[in-house]
Amino acid sequence: MKKFKLLIISCGLLSTFVSHAQTDLQNNGTLYLTGGTDVLYISGAFVNAGTAALTNNGDIHVKLNLTNSQSGMTVGTGTLYLDGTSAQSVNGTQPFKTFNLVTNNGTGITLNNDLSVSGAHTFTTGVITSSITPNYLIYEAGSSYSGDGDAAQVNGWVRKNGTTAFLFPLGNGTVERKIGVSSLSASSSFNANYAGATTNIGNKLAPLVLIDPNEYWVVNQVSGGTAVVDMNWDNSKIAMPHYNLTDIREANYIAGNWTSVGGSASGAVATTGTISSGSLASFGSFTFASLSFLLPVELVQFGATRINGNTLVSWTTSNESNLNYYQVERSDDGLNFYALGKVAAKNSNNQEQYSFTDTKLLKGVAYYHLLSIDKDGSSKSSKVVMVNDRFLAGSSFTIVNPAHGVISLTAGADFNGSYLYKINTAGGQTVQQGNLSITNGGNYNITLAPNVAKGVYILEVRKKDFSFSQKVLIQ
Repeated sequence: MKKFKLLIISCGLLSTFVSHAQTDLQNNGTLYLTGGTDVLYISGAFVNAGTAALTNNGDIHVKLNLTNSQSGMTVGTGTLYLDGTSAQSVNGTQPFKTFNLVTNNGTGITLNNDLSVSGAHTFTTGVITSSITPNYLIYEAGSSYSGDGDAAQVNGWVRKNGTTAFLFPLGNGTVERKIGVSSLSASSSFNANYAGATTNIGNKLAPLVLIDPNEYWVVNQVSGGTAVVDMNWDNSKIAMPHYNLTDIREANYIAGNWTSVGGSASGAVATTGTISSGSLASFGSFTFASLSFLLPVELVQFGATRINGNTLVSWTTSNESNLNYYQVERSDDGLNFYALGKVAAKNSNNQEQYSFTDTKLLKGVAYYHLLSIDKDGSSKSSKVVMVNDRFLAGSSFTIVNPAHGVISLTAGADFNGSYLYKINTAGGQTVQQGNLSITNGGNYNITLAPNVAKGVYILEVRKKDFSFSQKVLIQ
């Protein structure tokens, strides 16, 4: 490659280097852009050799790869533009130093070498990716950035030097997921990376009971004093488990265990929120944790109706998180249930509506309940609803499970009349019985006698032409 020793002193000399064809440039000598009116366009790759002396007080546009081997490069006061239309990389044996930086490449930029910014970094579009061996986008003391987002972020390592608070513009290449440091007690150097799905979530110390499995960050301190780590969640990007807001804490992976480092969360678990740790002297991996177990999915509505000879089972939920699927189950005697089918959970944290059609023949009465199956295999059961071909569509007879002090029933408008009820043990022994009068449907309570201990019972409700039986858990 032909060697250049260039001293650029005016814009008029730049025509020598401007070409519509791809042209590479290697600097082996002195390349000096004197001021803001000096603009160097390199339509190909730019190599700044170890023997070179580059000072950029103007603008340098590089359309392909950038390589630097010059040690002790002068930062200058100019701007480096990485604004190619095909994938670019930053290479070499020495960090490339620039005052201002503009990254505008929708196909992406890969860092195989450190890239240091002392002034302002403007993200326009494109993801900056670190190579497997950590190479850093370095923000020096006093630097800043703007224009970042899901389409313009760093998928890899970022370093920040200085004394001021800083949010690292990190992400996974698809969504941006920042983490920050603040309240620095001394000039510090931090390396940070968004690491993806959380590892070793079973390793935790009290009082933590749950660790967010969906995301974590690494924040390593190279030098400095104490600092606070600032985290945020955004359910539209990465799912946040449905923890109680007041029980959310920051967790730091210390000596093989996720350990609470404090914090008080604000926001809404279903949408967005923030939390900051206490003042820390040691750093490492960070994620969200909870002092209590997950809130259960809220079943807003569950019902079954007969329509054109079939049964439409429908339900409405809210606060879904980490659910795998719903299983619809049916019983023909009110006691023994069997699976009809599965419906995948949406896990949107919004209110969601579901339905399932049972086309199996109905002989008089059928009972339905719903199982919500978590991703860890655990399950929760809904109340039981009943359909009967003798009643109009929309009729139902349901009980609330579990019961606390009273058994709550909801009857449709077609269930008017006087009923005899019995509460029996699983062995058939009646522990309580009485009369129940239903008028125009609605909600009714059976107050439990003091002698009814906690456990599983069978509630029978019957009259001459109707019988209903259902297990009930009394707590």
